[in-house]
Order: sequence, then structure tokens, then C-alpha cells
Amino acid sequence: MTGDEDLTAQIERDYTRAALASVDRAMLDYTAKLTRVPGDMVEADVAALRAQGFSDRAILDIAQVVAYYAYVNRIADGLGLSLEEYWAEGKDDY
Repeated sequence: MTGDEDLTAQIERDYTRAALASVDRAMLDYTAKLTRVPGDMVEADVAALRAQGFSDRAILDIAQVVAYYAYVNRIADGLGLSLEEYWAEGKDDY
């Protein structure tokens, strides 16, 4: 989506070390925290996104996407499902 293969590789390795704009880093910090330690989320996490210019609607969208992926992954894990062969092999093309 970025059109920048180097940036994409940096993000895949460790987004915290990637050359990101502050707005993108704030969004990824929020999503990482919500994914890893959802019980630790506080109003300051939302305020940090607002400070970067995110609207309440955009913050809701981010939270919903993160929550949806967490939900789907937990369902798949709970049912013992594995990645489709295509994704497990790490294919780069469609």
C-alpha cells in the first residue's frame, strides 16, 4: 500500500525502528498496545491519537479494525485452524 518496498520491509521487521511519520507511529503504537495489552489502555492513548490529528471517528475505525483482527485470530486459534498454504508459504504475489 505504501509503494515503498524498503519501508514495508522495515515495518514488517520492527515498526518501532522504521522511518515513519509521527502520525503513523502514533497509530501503530496505539494498535500494538491494544493488541498486546488491551487491559492497559487508558484515555491518554486516545488523547495521543487526537494530538496527532485523528478524529474520534478515525480512532473508532482503528480500534474496530484491531479488535476485529484479534477476534478473528482468536477464533482461528481456538479452532486449531492454520494459515492457508498460500499465506503459510509467504507468497509475495496474488
